[in-house]
Amino acid sequence: MAVQTVASTSPTDSPADSPAGSSGSAEPSLGAAVALSCRECGTRTALGPHFVCLECFGPLEVAYELPAGDPAGLRERIEAGPASMWRYAPLLPVPADVAAKPNLNPGFTPLVHADRLAAELGVTGGLYVKDDSGNPTHSFKDRPVAIALEAARAFGLTTLSCSSTGNLAGAVGAAASRAGLRSCVFIPDGLEQSKVVMAAVYGGDLVAIDGTYDDVNRFCSELIGDPLGEGWGFTNVNLRPFYAEGSKTLAYEICEQLGWRLPDQIVIPVASGCQLVKIDKGLRELIALGLVEEKPYRIFAAQAEGCAPVSRAFKDGSDVRPVKQPDTIAKSLAIGDPADGPYVIDICKRTGGAVDDVDDAQIVDSIRLLARTEGVFAETAGGVTLGVTRKLIASGALDPALSTVVLNTGDGLKTLDAVAPTARPSAVIAPSLAAFRDAGLA
Repeated sequence: MAVQTVASTSPTDSPADSPAGSSGSAEPSLGAAVALSCRECGTRTALGPHFVCLECFGPLEVAYELPAGDPAGLRERIEAGPASMWRYAPLLPVPADVAAKPNLNPGFTPLVHADRLAAELGVTGGLYVKDDSGNPTHSFKDRPVAIALEAARAFGLTTLSCSSTGNLAGAVGAAASRAGLRSCVFIPDGLEQSKVVMAAVYGGDLVAIDGTYDDVNRFCSELIGDPLGEGWGFTNVNLRPFYAEGSKTLAYEICEQLGWRLPDQIVIPVASGCQLVKIDKGLRELIALGLVEEKPYRIFAAQAEGCAPVSRAFKDGSDVRPVKQPDTIAKSLAIGDPADGPYVIDICKRTGGAVDDVDDAQIVDSIRLLARTEGVFAETAGGVTLGVTRKLIASGALDPALSTVVLNTGDGLKTLDAVAPTARPSAVIAPSLAAFRDAGLA
């Protein structure tokens, strides 16, 4: 018996013909994935490197026939799997032998029970930090890239690429190197130097473009339609339906690590909004499969004040209006025209959550608070998420008596410049006990 997950309101009964110019096998082996489905109109498209519905230009998502009818058996199968995201292979668009292929095997990162942080914030219902800084390239981007890589292999693509604010570029470079593929990644000029180095060190081509992330993304969309892009798999463009599914594994892991329970509340950073949308999808899938008991959960979205189009739209009750010139230290969240912004608002409203934002000073203060209380050094995006969590608690929007999960999506070593001005030696002393005593540190 199988249950089909649907990415739209009313899918049609059979896949449409593939658009011209697709690459690779006509029948790729991608596990339980059966088609691509438009999130808006439900039109089906055959599995392939496609990302836009040809009927209404809505976004495409992977549709599945997932195993159902034996939740206990499926749970046992998952728990016996590898200590990586591939333990959830039966629920993903990947071949059954994916764990044996050359890849970075990301996932199954710690869920930190943050008691000291909870005490600081007055949270009594249980506070957890899902710390994805432990992934191979030290950000959650390794998850979606791992699935995009399998799609690229299935479709016979030879170059792995992306438009990136930094973390994705490094993840693509590393994954391509491990798999023996060429990589060519595109970033806006002016990113944090640590992220530039990490994207370049894997030996692929790194191209900086004079413009914002949205300019980079537009360029990549043009390249896909040009003969120059033949055989290229852009993880977050023409492979986006597959790439996006990687974020579901965060939902799967959180619930498994909570003893197969849904969290009451979860706070998620928003750049394009894709991660939040897919985490919600993952939670709904676990409910449909009977792997967790259904109950209400609330999803909250976090943005940086210097690039907060979704937060502003949520507060104003307006459409999401692009931010043309993002201005924030949280560069990984600086996407001025978030593709999934409207869906983020819909999910937060549907679940009783909210969207909010914090300024750069609050970001830095929250990075330091998390490091001081739990020993977790978060990237600026993690500072945004914790900063918004603090703000939501103060406003009463987030209930401190409920269990709450906060996402840290990257390692603070990637954004040292953000906290460097506030991180200085406590004292500079001579190498003597007397000097140590005189400094008042004894």
